[in-house]
Amino acid sequence: MKIVFLGPPGAGKGTQAMVISRELGIPHISTGDIFRQNIKNETPLGVAAKKFIDEGRLVPDDLTLDLANDRLAAADCKNGYLLDGFPRTLPQAEALDEKVALDYAVNVDVAHDHLIDRLSGRRVCPECGASYHITTLDGSEECAVCGNLLIQRDDDKPETIRKRLEVYEAQTRALIDFYRDKGILVDIDGARSVEEVRADILAALGSDAK
Repeated sequence: MKIVFLGPPGAGKGTQAMVISRELGIPHISTGDIFRQNIKNETPLGVAAKKFIDEGRLVPDDLTLDLANDRLAAADCKNGYLLDGFPRTLPQAEALDEKVALDYAVNVDVAHDHLIDRLSGRRVCPECGASYHITTLDGSEECAVCGNLLIQRDDDKPETIRKRLEVYEAQTRALIDFYRDKGILVDIDGARSVEEVRADILAALGSDAK
C-alpha cells in the first residue's frame, strides 16, 4: 500500500506511522526525521532546512521534493510505503500525484488548544531520538533509554507551535480537500489514546491492512 498521513503538528502521526508501517511491512518515510538527521550532520540540505524549521516555517517545496523523490526511488519502496510529513503543500501533493497513485490519505485531526499543551510539554533525547512528555517524566530530565539529558526542541516552544499551526492552516489543510476529492481520505479523531487511534486507522484501512 501507498499511504500518506496528514494532520497538524503534534497530532501523533509519527507515533502511529512507526507502528502501522511495521504491521503492514512497508517503510515509514518521515521527512521530519530525515531533515533532523541532515541538520545534525550539518549537510547542505540540513543547513538550508534548519532556518525554516527553527522558525516554524515549512521547508520550501524544491528542497522537500528533492529529498522525497530520492527516498521513494529506493528499493525498499517497491511494494509500498507510508509517508509522514510529506506532502505538506498542495504543489507537493500535485507533484506526488503525477508520479504515484496513493491508496489512502489518513487525516489525524486534533484541536489546536490540545496540540499546544501536548507539544509544549514534549521533551526529546538529542542522541537516540526517544520522545517523552513532562506529565510522564515525574521530574526526571534524563532519557530512560540512553541516559542523556532531555531537551525541548525549538519547534516545540509555545510561540513556535502557534506559528506552525498557522502555517498548517494556511498551506497544509488544503491537502485534506485535495485527497477528499480523490475519494481516498480517511478522517481519524486523534485526541484519544494511542491505542484507540491506531485501532481506528487499521479498521479504516480495512482488508488491505490484513
